[in-house]
Amino acid sequence: MKTGHQGIGIGSGFFQQPISRRDSLKLIGTVAAVAGLSSVGLAERLPDSNGQQRPNIIFILTDDHRWDCLGIMGHPFLKTPNMDRIASEGVLFENAFVTTSLCSPSRASFLTGQYASVHGVRNNATRWDEKRNITFMEHLKKAGYATAFIGKWHMPGGQLPRLPGVDQFVSFTRKDGQGDYWDCPIYVNHELVPNRKRYITEELTDYAIEFIKTDRDNPFCLYLSHKAVHHDWKPPDHLKGMFDDADLSHLAPESDQYNTWTNLNWLEGTMGNMHDVYRRYCECLVSVDEQIGRLLQLLEAEDKLDNTVIVYAGDNGYIWGEHRLYAKHYPYEESIRIPYFIRAPRRYLSGAGRRAAQMVLNIDLAPTLIDIAGIPVPTEMQGESFLPILQSANHPGRDAWVYELFKDFPFGGRVPPHKALRTMQYKYIEWELCRDKPELYDIQDDPREKRNLMKSQTGAELASHLKKQLENLKQRYHIVS
Repeated sequence: MKTGHQGIGIGSGFFQQPISRRDSLKLIGTVAAVAGLSSVGLAERLPDSNGQQRPNIIFILTDDHRWDCLGIMGHPFLKTPNMDRIASEGVLFENAFVTTSLCSPSRASFLTGQYASVHGVRNNATRWDEKRNITFMEHLKKAGYATAFIGKWHMPGGQLPRLPGVDQFVSFTRKDGQGDYWDCPIYVNHELVPNRKRYITEELTDYAIEFIKTDRDNPFCLYLSHKAVHHDWKPPDHLKGMFDDADLSHLAPESDQYNTWTNLNWLEGTMGNMHDVYRRYCECLVSVDEQIGRLLQLLEAEDKLDNTVIVYAGDNGYIWGEHRLYAKHYPYEESIRIPYFIRAPRRYLSGAGRRAAQMVLNIDLAPTLIDIAGIPVPTEMQGESFLPILQSANHPGRDAWVYELFKDFPFGGRVPPHKALRTMQYKYIEWELCRDKPELYDIQDDPREKRNLMKSQTGAELASHLKKQLENLKQRYHIVS
């Protein structure tokens, strides 16, 4: 990986003094302006990767949305017709993951295309480095896009950054950046404004709609980041109670421990019965789906849908009783696996409605959007563009990747820091700062990760090979302990 301390060549000259990546980006924009390419003109004159008009881009991110909580994934009662439409008219990634299953690190990885070890946001209390980190929106802005960040920031909680390359910044600081479902104070470009809608999912969508409807000649990039479906799981009034009679027999059998021990269990800031809380979680997801429907209707009415890339993802999964655990942080599938799908203009897709088996990561979003826009992918991005997978079902994906989790207060005592290697078939886990032994699972044969192969001779031999692979990838991607 190249760093910002290398020389930057412009024309026939060469800068002898090292300059930062951010300064180099500004310099490139200045050179373009001097050459007569305004930000709008640059977008008009530089084509996308197919030599055509650059598309609009919408990225929708939800909180704690696990991969199988979708109608299209066969959920027994949850209906998500608008999310399903995006997936069924595009490509749904069946093996999509986050490199850190925790809000702040994962969000920084989506924005930068980097592991937490590199962008530096290692837990929910770590500051976002405004001088070092560059978002994909900043790159798109330099290429002529109008940009907006609307919704949850949470890096760290309670503080909002000055984001270069973002024309409109709408966010909140309540509850250390988690926000409230009801009557959440909103800041627009760092100025506190009165609430226009009481329910946060609807209010954020209203701001997104206004941004999309703005009359402009250049394409836009919208980053819409919802508070939902994080705790404390409060659905809007018209949806509350809609799943009170839903059958929850599909949940992991071990989840019943939280309902038989006591009816009052502490679930990430919510006191209550786990199964009742799960019903509210699903109702909040229905609300998100309703608001996505409003966006789709607007794009169709404005005749923008067919030239707009829409990506949907969750910032991490969620464990509902599996492994006798709850919440996230852990390296198990329910925690690290996310919904991830994309609808895009036909020129970017081969076989709309397809499900892709290749492994894709949150760090792949930034290079993919940059690639789709026809901009060279910055060398500091560690993810891989999945545009080739969109264009060909046979394009090979990655063989393996590294999962990392650093100490995170107040969960540090409960969830030790750890690293894991995930391949298409196996998962190898190493725990740090504790005496827990490594774990090894055959995901294909044991998708619930209930049989630790480290207890067998064959598993121990296989673990030796996977450990070497993990160490090699940690070195390659600058993963630190």
